[in-house]
Amino acid sequence: MNQQKDTYKKMEGQDSSGSVKAGKYETVIGLETHVELFTTTKMFCGCKLSFGADPNTCTCPVCLGHPGTLPVINKKAIEFAIKIALALNCTINNYSIFHRKNYFYPDMPKNYQISQYDLPVSSKGYLDVDMGDYIRRVGITRVHLEEDTGKLIHTGVTGRISESAASIVDFNRAGTPLIEIVTEPDIKSPAEAKEYLISLRNLLLYLDVSDCSMEEGSLRCDANVSVRPAGTAGLGTKAEIKNMNSFKFLQKGLEYEVLRQVEILESGGKVIQQTRHYDHVTDTTKALRSKEEAHDYRYFPEPDLVPMQIGDSIIKEIKSAIPELPFEKTARFVSQFGISIYDCRFLVADKNMAEYFEKCCVLYGNAKTVVNWLMGDFSALLNKDDISINESKITPEKLTRMLEMIDNGRINSKIAKSVFEEMFATGTDPQKIIEGKGLEQISDEGMIESLVDKVINENPGTVEQFRSGKVKALGFLVGQVMAGTKGKANPKLVNEILLRKLR
Repeated sequence: MNQQKDTYKKMEGQDSSGSVKAGKYETVIGLETHVELFTTTKMFCGCKLSFGADPNTCTCPVCLGHPGTLPVINKKAIEFAIKIALALNCTINNYSIFHRKNYFYPDMPKNYQISQYDLPVSSKGYLDVDMGDYIRRVGITRVHLEEDTGKLIHTGVTGRISESAASIVDFNRAGTPLIEIVTEPDIKSPAEAKEYLISLRNLLLYLDVSDCSMEEGSLRCDANVSVRPAGTAGLGTKAEIKNMNSFKFLQKGLEYEVLRQVEILESGGKVIQQTRHYDHVTDTTKALRSKEEAHDYRYFPEPDLVPMQIGDSIIKEIKSAIPELPFEKTARFVSQFGISIYDCRFLVADKNMAEYFEKCCVLYGNAKTVVNWLMGDFSALLNKDDISINESKITPEKLTRMLEMIDNGRINSKIAKSVFEEMFATGTDPQKIIEGKGLEQISDEGMIESLVDKVINENPGTVEQFRSGKVKALGFLVGQVMAGTKGKANPKLVNEILLRKLR
């Protein structure tokens, strides 16, 4: 791998995002994202969805593929699919059918998967991905529905099938409603692929159609990647990479695969179309099997399900229920609260954070101050405890009360940090913390002036340094006054009185 990296660096080619621009090769990436939906029951039967339930306890003859059983379409799953497609600017197809995708695998009890092929729920949309200094528009080829497979657990240390003595299967997940979102080959670098998936996940969370947990498998992504000579229009031979269950792994896996393909071409070899597995331990990809084409699955219309007729009135009703989406919220925040796009991106990236921010702004007038606390101390503690803001013990009411206390001079910013940490740990109201610990700021000018006189008299050398032009000496004197009040003196008053006396 190190040798591959060295080879790649010698080419004029790798930009900061990991693509092969400005050199001999360009990267072309398309993503296929699978999303498990927030329905109560499975796609074609009445079994409840239950992540973490005992193996093979959420099954029935339908999802186990027993002979003579008939599937029934989950209406809520159809509505969720339309909702997602509309948010991705897709065209909803009024006529849509399900197909059988035929292949044998132990986690497929029917030996086929009910999916969609040439007549999906929707097609031809896009998602704009904000890369900071430019927008990458990623075309959406299709959004279609299918059922999830069961879960194979491979025994052994690594959990990989090739290194396991046996595999066991849990059919609880079989039949779970699944959305597949397929992009056009519009993504130009591993960094863009990562940002696309982050943006897509955020959009889905706003739509409230899935929990999008990559750790639990409710959001899964496969990538098709190839390289081609710079400036050419054709596509190179692609590899599909699986097992990238985090944003970091997606980027790392693609970066390695680009390097691997470039090295093959540079050595005069030929890239083989295949499916590869990403190994996060070694940050490499390994061959699994030759890549199947669509005809290998022998698609044919599902004979047990009637075609779906999706009326315009249904589409209109679902569209009206779509909430404010991230890009819309960003534009509104800039206009309504006068904060920067950078600040808005931070807020909007987390639905709960954006809602928390708005609640604070109803109670407190300075939006920028709220953002600063959310981006700084608040986020640091949330990340440390690995919790979301809606799990925090600090309510918007408590945070804004503390900010008002800073504004009216009851506490200074240094004391506020310790008050905030206590609030975060215990959920105690800031008023009670300040009163209980005697933290109220000292703003008595007479008291502060006497302390300033004392510090000046005790530090003649530092006073002389300041008067001779060494401005930094003032900081030491301020610190001495603050130390004499255990940090409770009003720092603005301390500075004003010190400067007046020193000059």
